[in-house]
Amino acid sequence: MTRELGRSSDRERLELALQVAGLGEFEWDLSRGALTVSDRMAAITGLPAGEVVDDVGGLLARHAHPDDVEAFIAQRDASLKAADTFDIRFRFIRPTDQRLIWLRLAGVIVRDTAGAPLRLTGIVEDVSLAHLEDDQRQQLMSELDHRVKNVLAAVQALAQQTAKRTTSLDAFLQTFGGRLKAMASANELLTAARWRGAAIDHLAAAELGAIAPGQTSWEGPDLFLTPRAANALSLALHELATNAVKFGALSVESGHVRLNWTTRTGGGFELTWTESGGPTVSAPARQGFGSTLLSQVTGRELNGDTTVQYRPAGVTVRLRAGPQAMADRPDIMPEAPVARVTETVPTSRGPASLRGARVLIVEDAVLLALELETGLSEAGATVIGPAYELEEAMALLDQPIDAAVLDANLNGRSVTPVAEALHQRQVPFVFATGYGETGGAPGGFEAPVIRKPYDVTQVAAAVAELLNR
Repeated sequence: MTRELGRSSDRERLELALQVAGLGEFEWDLSRGALTVSDRMAAITGLPAGEVVDDVGGLLARHAHPDDVEAFIAQRDASLKAADTFDIRFRFIRPTDQRLIWLRLAGVIVRDTAGAPLRLTGIVEDVSLAHLEDDQRQQLMSELDHRVKNVLAAVQALAQQTAKRTTSLDAFLQTFGGRLKAMASANELLTAARWRGAAIDHLAAAELGAIAPGQTSWEGPDLFLTPRAANALSLALHELATNAVKFGALSVESGHVRLNWTTRTGGGFELTWTESGGPTVSAPARQGFGSTLLSQVTGRELNGDTTVQYRPAGVTVRLRAGPQAMADRPDIMPEAPVARVTETVPTSRGPASLRGARVLIVEDAVLLALELETGLSEAGATVIGPAYELEEAMALLDQPIDAAVLDANLNGRSVTPVAEALHQRQVPFVFATGYGETGGAPGGFEAPVIRKPYDVTQVAAAVAELLNR
């Protein structure tokens, strides 16, 4: 009696486990040619529950997807011939409702002393959701691959166009670096909106919010742009802001830039950039890439046109976009970008001197680490590292360090332990990160932040400022 109760209890536990796991069970007695289908397997597959003795070997194959029949039979027969276990996945058409599902059959094969298969005992699982997730993951990876290639192509074209119109390496690096930052800012906004697009006011805040505080303003209705249009407008605003800082209204404290936009009849929008209070303006002697971008690329990408007027009182730019540039506003909008913590000292302040300073580099990207090492060494620093992993960085902390450059994320791990140790030792550091935090430095530390992509001279200048050099 006790043994029977124990067996009953074991069966109840097995039944409960199968039910919780969403599994059905079966047994195929090859000696009798009988397949026993459980109620749970019947619910999953649509096959009748109970014992089936008619063409048992072909029962599942008859309902397999036509494209999977051959592979299913081959795997089944191979397992029966030589294996002790089996695990087969295939598409199955339920006979009751013709619904297509992915089935997994797994179990063990019992053989006689001569090795002939006697019985298969196994489970059935509906793995349709897992395959759907795999398909979605593959689609996402394909989309990511497509976008990365597009970005790389755009960066390549940007580099070539910038190089053709600059006369020195320093000018190229500064101009090209600024344009990359504009692309990065737009990318952050697009990522926050899951690449559905970006709002014009967010683009304006990202490009103008951190320059010349109190000298820029923007206003207009709540309009949402496609990713393509957002990238184009971000680059256009960057070119206008750069020119305003170098030659226009933002080159003096009395100058002001006003940006406003309105909707157009029939769709699209019109945006006006107005400079005032700056030096007297005249048309440039030659057309640079920024002017070309405004007059041709931006207009075409936005399915509109651009007009630039060099009035003595200041530059006025009118940009018109067609309805193709507009996207539906998402139900949940990302928060507007806030003014960022300083992105270090501008490169225009001249070469930094780090002579004699011992600077720790913590960066998991080898090329970036090598670039940082070269740049800081040229500025006179003694480089410690670079450290590519968290453990490497922690192991270097026992030696004298005057300052540090920290990547916020090291192969998926936070650099916070290194930052905390440096903070306790009162060693200043700067974050060089590709993450788009807008609420301050990573981890809440009071430290300068440089956003990737960056110019290594920015890093050297930031370190020099930390050391009061």
